[in-house]
Amino acid sequence: MVVRRSASSLDRRGSGVGDRFALSKQLQGLRRDLVGGIVAFITLAVVGVLGYRFLEGWGWLDAVYMTVITLSTVGFGEIHPLQPDGRIFTIALILSGIITVGYMVNRVSEAVIQGYFQEVVKMRQQRRVMGKLDRHYILCGFGRTGKQVALEFAAEGIPFIVVDQDADALKIAEEQGYLTLLGDATLDETLLKVGIDRAVCIVASLPSDAENLYTVLSAKSLNPKIRAVARASTEEAMQKLRRAGADEVISPYITGGRRMAAAALRPQVMDFVDGIISGTNRSFYIEEYVLDAQLCSFVGQSLTQTKFRSRTGALVLAIRRRDGELIAGPSGETILHDGDRLICMGTADQLRQLNQLLSSPSTENVRPPRQAGEEEK
Repeated sequence: MVVRRSASSLDRRGSGVGDRFALSKQLQGLRRDLVGGIVAFITLAVVGVLGYRFLEGWGWLDAVYMTVITLSTVGFGEIHPLQPDGRIFTIALILSGIITVGYMVNRVSEAVIQGYFQEVVKMRQQRRVMGKLDRHYILCGFGRTGKQVALEFAAEGIPFIVVDQDADALKIAEEQGYLTLLGDATLDETLLKVGIDRAVCIVASLPSDAENLYTVLSAKSLNPKIRAVARASTEEAMQKLRRAGADEVISPYITGGRRMAAAALRPQVMDFVDGIISGTNRSFYIEEYVLDAQLCSFVGQSLTQTKFRSRTGALVLAIRRRDGELIAGPSGETILHDGDRLICMGTADQLRQLNQLLSSPSTENVRPPRQAGEEEK
């Protein structure tokens, strides 16, 4: 499911996410002011005790008692007659105490009125939610490309978090119910905050090729097993991103041109494929599964022997071998090997049955299939 929480902003003022940053900064100032007020009040108390002890020559207990009733302004009388210097000292102590306490009360009242303490609760809730993220997707950049990626993720019902430096963009993401974090995705610190070590995949859709390159490098250095998908504007950038470790590099311009040509030449085929991949056709889905010899009893058998089609109704469209070889439209004599990825098509119920038959879906970079009748979120 899509986690519906919002993260505290980090470095911008404004509405929505930006407002939270403003509150967070003011909360830090409030904390400093309160600590300063407490230190000042304690200092006054110490000065008061020492003043009565040495100016008036009172004992320590009498000095402490007189200081407490003076600073608290309870209105009790003097325990011993005061000398002129002692009365002047008492007046100064009372005024200083009133100013200090009044300042602290004012700051606390402001915090309550403007919701600073509620913000603390929200920040803690956000940290707990992010701490629980596991096998999730990280979307870096919420521009035109990132928005479409987020829509597809939400339609598929997978957990993901959006990272961007634009507070206005994240406000839109937050309004759509996405988990967000305002920060620089190229920094290791930001990626660690969003659980890069536990993530399944990172999608770098930032506007700059250089930013996407740094994001992929950072992600792969922190989690070498993570799948990295990056956006590129030019063919040169695509090559550099692949050398940096990106598993897939997509150019919106190149891909868009190819799809437009395919839509013009083979419109019905494109409608069918788009309906399955994008999730607009709720009748069929495409999933992939990784065969594990320790869990799957079908390793070593041919497709005919497995009887996947008759048992579940799901169709095996292709098989990707561990060495990268792709077998499109495998025949019944094709033997299944350990580590093979089966790319299958079927209804939600058919894929669920196939998932149960294989005992374990892909344990790497593959989300579990929907249950039969599951609706789009």
